[in-house]
Amino acid sequence: MRTPDRDRANPTPWPTIGDWLQARLHEHIDVPGWLGQERFVYDSGAPVRAADPYRPHTFVWFHRELRDEAPVPGEIHVVHRDERLVVIDKPAFLSTIPRGRHVRESVVVRMRAALGLPELSPMHRLDRVTSGLLIMTTERRWRGAYQSMFQAGTVDKVYHALAPVRRDLTLPVVVRNHLTKRRGSMLAEIVPGAPVNAHTLIALERELGALGLYRLTPRTGRTHQLRMHLHGLGIPIVGDPLYPVDLDVAIDDFRMPLQLLARELSFTDPIDGSARRFESVRQLPLAAACGSHDRMPIEACPPGGAHSS
Repeated sequence: MRTPDRDRANPTPWPTIGDWLQARLHEHIDVPGWLGQERFVYDSGAPVRAADPYRPHTFVWFHRELRDEAPVPGEIHVVHRDERLVVIDKPAFLSTIPRGRHVRESVVVRMRAALGLPELSPMHRLDRVTSGLLIMTTERRWRGAYQSMFQAGTVDKVYHALAPVRRDLTLPVVVRNHLTKRRGSMLAEIVPGAPVNAHTLIALERELGALGLYRLTPRTGRTHQLRMHLHGLGIPIVGDPLYPVDLDVAIDDFRMPLQLLARELSFTDPIDGSARRFESVRQLPLAAACGSHDRMPIEACPPGGAHSS
C-alpha cells in the first residue's frame, strides 16, 4: 500500500501512519493488534509504529496470515555464489517464487533467509515439479542486465528427461508450434496455425530399458513447453501429473517426482563478458523424496510423503 500524496486543501489528513491505516483498513482487520505484532513494515523492513508521523508517498507492507505448508523434502544445493549471482539446484515440488499455497516453501523465501540476502531474486522460473538449475541475482542493481539475457534468448539451456522409447520416432527432431496457457487453467494448449512461439530440439542420449534419457534444448521458454513437446510426440515425461492425463495429485504428495531436470545453463556474462557455465549436481532418474530424506525408492513412500519417514 502507498500513502496518498498531500492534498493542498488538507496537507496532513492523518496525524499518524496508524491513523491512516485505521481509516483505511478498520473494516477488515484489527489494525492496532497487527501494529502491535509488527506485521506492518516499511520498504526498509523497519516495523510501522502507530505513532509514526504520517508521510505522503510512503510504501507500507504487511505480513498476511499464512496457511500451514507441508515441508518440501529435498535439498537446495548452492552450485555457485559470487557478488552478483547465486546459482542453485532445486528439488522437485519446490516453487520458485512465493505464490498461492506456496509461500514459505519456495526457493526465494528459503534462500533469502538461508543466505541473508533480502533482495535475492530469480532471473527465470522453473515449474514447481521441475528440478535443477536456477539463476538468481544477489541485489536489485544486477537484475536488469541478467533478466535481459533471458528475454533476448541468449542463455543456452539443456534439460534431461526420462520418457518412453518409440521405435518409430526419428530423432533428433525439432518441435515447433504455438503454445498458450489460459489464466486459471492447469493445462497448456497447442494453437494450430498460430505463429510459432515454442521451439525445442529433442535427442535421445541413451536407452534405459523401456525408457530413454532425452536431451532437450529449448530455444524458447513457454510454460510447460518441454512437457507438451514430449507429450505431443507420444512420449510423455515419466511422473508428469498433467500430461497426458491430469492425475489430480495432492499438493503434499511427493512420491512421484517429474523426471525433468534443468541440467545445464551457459551464457556470456553481461557485466564482465566472461563465459559462464553451470551444471546440475542431480542426475536422472530422480527418486521420490519422503520426510527428511533426499532420495528414496519410490515404492518406499506412502501417500502424503512429507509427513512420513
